[in-house]
Amino acid sequence: MRLLLRADSSASIGAGHIARMVAYAERAVARGWPVAFRGRVDNAEWLAARFGELGVPRLETFDASGLDAAGFDAVIVDHYGLGDVREEINAAGALLVSIEDDVFGRRPADIVVDAGFAPGPRPDDGSGVLLRGIEYAPLRDAVRRTRRVRSSSPLHVTVVLGGGAEWAETVGLLLRALRDTELPFAADALVRGEPELPALRPDQSIRVAAPSPALPELLATTDVAVSAAGVTFTELCCLGVPTAAVRLVDNQDTIYRAALDLGLAAGLGPAETLAARLPSVTAVLRSLLSDARLRDSLSATAAATVDGRGVDRVLDCLAARR
Repeated sequence: MRLLLRADSSASIGAGHIARMVAYAERAVARGWPVAFRGRVDNAEWLAARFGELGVPRLETFDASGLDAAGFDAVIVDHYGLGDVREEINAAGALLVSIEDDVFGRRPADIVVDAGFAPGPRPDDGSGVLLRGIEYAPLRDAVRRTRRVRSSSPLHVTVVLGGGAEWAETVGLLLRALRDTELPFAADALVRGEPELPALRPDQSIRVAAPSPALPELLATTDVAVSAAGVTFTELCCLGVPTAAVRLVDNQDTIYRAALDLGLAAGLGPAETLAARLPSVTAVLRSLLSDARLRDSLSATAAATVDGRGVDRVLDCLAARR
């Protein structure tokens, strides 16, 4: 099965689409399938380096869509900006696997994958197989192999939001809320740019760094995470890390609401109103840092919900279609 992966990343798009493509590349290469990638990897270079490790070539893009499906048996598209490309891909002799997040990235496809926690109704658009639910979530090998190390003292907190420099102000607000819990912690803030760091108590510390391939190992030692409700949140669930979730952008709304409804995370609300709600955000974080039973409950529920085998389920379906 000759497989082409198509996705983009940028400071505004985020790195999540590339993380998902890396997960597909890893499991396809493990099956002995030839795999190639097309797309921009700005702001996700640390993830895209995995393509080189796997021997997955990064092909040039010769047109606006960057599909160029000739010579491939299937194309996996994870992109909100491309429209209906099924006819183009099928005409080149390939099947289309389309990754969507509720209405975002939705298009007709031979195989549609929506790995949301609770996908809503979907209109009939002539698509073939529908694979919907968290059991199809793509998780990278580094996440699937990682096992969480239990509590440290002081608690280790990791704040990870999208990876883009544009979220530095939001990270700064969250760090203020952490400080205002008046509880001891050692925090890692993973963000590009320079968030404003609050004055801390003697038993509190913050270290700022850019996202890197060592993220799964860092999360394995994390007692509490503060995360956007995107791809990293799904990874945190698989790792069983108790998490306070932020709805960073509109396309995360469905995941955010489902995470709270299913008891997978504590909710910090939308990023755009954090400043006005800082006392309530602080209260949520204080509860999470101080209540070991709450952390254990979130950890157990999340780990039981996301098993990390989603890519293989999708690839099994794809192989059966050829």
